[in-house]
Amino acid sequence: MRPVTPDKDLAALVGSDPLPRPQIVKKLWVYIKKNGLQDGRTINADAKLKKLFDGEESVTMFELAKCISKHIKKP
Repeated sequence: MRPVTPDKDLAALVGSDPLPRPQIVKKLWVYIKKNGLQDGRTINADAKLKKLFDGEESVTMFELAKCISKHIKKP
């Protein structure tokens, strides 16, 4: 897959280097699990994730890809 560049909100979670989307998702899940933010299929937002989730308190795991799409820059 072609690397994409995260914007500043996403870069705060996964780093600012261009990455393929699957690597971005993988790094987000590491962050979510490390901080205990998953509750079943729901991901609860902390301060960093709230920016990624456009101010929402939580999103479902199925909405995560949509949230990521808003925060990447395609080459």
